[in-house]
Amino acid sequence: MPGESTTMALDPVDLTPTINRKAVNAALKDDEALNATFIGQERAREALTFGLGINAKGYNLYVMGEPATGRFTLVKDYIERQVAVLPAPDDWCYINNFDEEREPVALRFPPGGGKAFQKDITSLIDDVLDTFPVAFDNPGYQRRRTSISREFDQKYDSAIDAVERFAKANEVAMNEDGGTITFSPIVDGKPISDAEFATASDEKRQFFYNLIDELENRLSESLLSLPSWKRENSERLRELDKQTAEQGIKPLLKVLEHKYASDLGILKYLKQLKTALVNAILLILAEEQKDEKSDEFDKRLFLEEQFLPNVLVANRLDDSAPVIYEPNPTYQNLFGKIEYTNIHGSVYTNYRMIRPGALHRANGGYLLLDVDQLIEQPYVWDTLKLAAKSGSLKMDLPQQDVGMVNAITLNPQPIDLNVKIVLLGSRDLYYTLQDYDDEFDELFRVLVDFDLEIQVTRQALFDFVGKVRKHILALNLTGITANAMCRLVEYSLRMAEHQEKLSAHFAEVIELVNEAHYFCVKSGSETLELDHLRTALSAKKRRTGRVSQTLLNDIKEGHVLIATDGKAIGKVNGLTVLDIGDTAFGTPARITSTVFAGASGVVDIEREVELGQPIHSKGVMLLTGYLGYKYAQHFPLTLSANIALEQSYGHIDGDSASLGELVALISALTEIPCVQTLAITGSINQYGEVQAVGGVNEKIEGFFDLCQHRGLTGTQGVVIPKSNAINLVLDATVIDAVKKGLFHIHTVETVDDALTVLMGQDAGTLSSRGRYPKNTINYHAVNRLYNIALMVNGGDGE
Repeated sequence: MPGESTTMALDPVDLTPTINRKAVNAALKDDEALNATFIGQERAREALTFGLGINAKGYNLYVMGEPATGRFTLVKDYIERQVAVLPAPDDWCYINNFDEEREPVALRFPPGGGKAFQKDITSLIDDVLDTFPVAFDNPGYQRRRTSISREFDQKYDSAIDAVERFAKANEVAMNEDGGTITFSPIVDGKPISDAEFATASDEKRQFFYNLIDELENRLSESLLSLPSWKRENSERLRELDKQTAEQGIKPLLKVLEHKYASDLGILKYLKQLKTALVNAILLILAEEQKDEKSDEFDKRLFLEEQFLPNVLVANRLDDSAPVIYEPNPTYQNLFGKIEYTNIHGSVYTNYRMIRPGALHRANGGYLLLDVDQLIEQPYVWDTLKLAAKSGSLKMDLPQQDVGMVNAITLNPQPIDLNVKIVLLGSRDLYYTLQDYDDEFDELFRVLVDFDLEIQVTRQALFDFVGKVRKHILALNLTGITANAMCRLVEYSLRMAEHQEKLSAHFAEVIELVNEAHYFCVKSGSETLELDHLRTALSAKKRRTGRVSQTLLNDIKEGHVLIATDGKAIGKVNGLTVLDIGDTAFGTPARITSTVFAGASGVVDIEREVELGQPIHSKGVMLLTGYLGYKYAQHFPLTLSANIALEQSYGHIDGDSASLGELVALISALTEIPCVQTLAITGSINQYGEVQAVGGVNEKIEGFFDLCQHRGLTGTQGVVIPKSNAINLVLDATVIDAVKKGLFHIHTVETVDDALTVLMGQDAGTLSSRGRYPKNTINYHAVNRLYNIALMVNGGDGE
């Protein structure tokens, strides 16, 4: 019937969810539950399956949801299960480019091939060190070397002998000492000394001067070809060394050429390797033949620096596709880096100093990244998009390293990239990237959207219990009791503020289990019980409850004025909720209103002093709309009223106080008192319909704590919107008080319902003639507004 009151006091059974204990018990006994990956999240599961299954270009994934909802754990776990059947990706390594050392060559191998090839080259180096320089001690090599040297000596001796014969014929002795040839005259069958030569006549001396000049000229002419003989001798010796080295290397390389006969890239490398290896052996030989051997020269290190492959990514044949999470996606961590070393004051690098990044390790698999971390790094976002688009991973020098002085930089050959990128980020960031980056939709076509709340179904309960059990086992506990598990389900429902929906913030459930585990171990138990959970919850409430306790103490001590008995005109107890850090708690707040003749309308004091935020101000503005719609259809709405949330000194937001503010305003308008034993919360629209609000559990418990402290009388309680009944997951102490009739929870659908409950008399329903019954609340309100309108407007007309 129109006008019939829809107020009702809720029964205790309505104040908390009914948990399907049969389903919980079944899941506790079924080990299949331990394999659960997702709790609910069917939309996200379908999107993830689709995104992982499709191989078309651009179908990377964006996982959208709030932090601490278990996105990362669930996605990583799900991907690892999906990819367990996929084969291991190829190995990649960099090798020396002997033609252009600054451009190392990339080689691809089947799984395990990279390490095997590195092992083969290590064995080759071992064999080379075993073979050389021992091969140069071979008698055959020594004979050939001696033969070449002898030919040079014979040519030299023949030239010297001709000059010596001519000298003897002209009575001049020729002496050779340390490669230096000198001439001296012979007198009386023996060379004369410098002193004797000085006493000879001028003619004699001049004769010998001329003769020696001619001998020296003849010597010069005979040895004119000496440099070319020397060069020819050296070339023949080098060629001999080269042939000896090649003959020693040939059988060693033959083994590798046969092994890798089907791989053209490696065969090409081995062909280049042969020449480079010969040159390296000749260099080692030269070092060995030096009179003063360098202590710093390490033959093995010398060969490894030139020939040993740098294995960038190594997999085993029995591996599955990689799933890599990079928590700190800097440029180097993502795309790899080139390291440098200092040699004699200069910065130096080579192909063996190339280090892989997360993209290298994830190649052939999946890369998980936090997008909010990613976009804060310079150059990373654009480079990642380029790599994803091109299917090629090129190691460019990051911009911040370009200014390095005296640095030899590398330009490694790009490698083929086949990776599925999974970004984890917030909703706001997703829509921002869509708006500002034209390429975003092209590259990240699959949206995996995680719900904040999960419908309580048998499957969701089954998965919830399974995930908790798996964590319990990981903590080395034997199990968890059914009562404790039901309490955890209730805890999740409370977080979601819904009797039929679990919270997606599963991490907070795990956090509670961890804290309860501490008390479980402390008590010497191996099974997690309900008492352990209760102890953990009360301990957390105490740890984080300083602010809420302080506010409650202020009310208890009378510093904040809240009445819990009696009646008062224009005063109503409102319910507020405060979120501080990781805790939320409710606290009552007095709402007061005054009404007087005037035309300034309803004034929101919070807004006037700039403490009221936009949504709160909107709620107060709706009051004028309601008053006009409800009471001023036949005369102009004229009044002056002030509304305030008493003793609030911080910013206030939200419209959950608008119902209480309207009741206080109508109480002040009609001068009908409101009971102070009740507190009220609710939002309204202009037609007087009461709408749901948030934090209803904390609000109720906040007022209950105050009433309990002052003593429960059986008249105290709260008034909430009827649509909030489904959100009730109240503490056991509140439910117990309601069972005993000491505390009441009323639900209302309209403003008239709220007025009836708080003022203790009928609000009144509009008759067919457009009037309210006498002595009803609405009747007094219309009359008061009409009189104010006459006073104000009549006064203006005088």
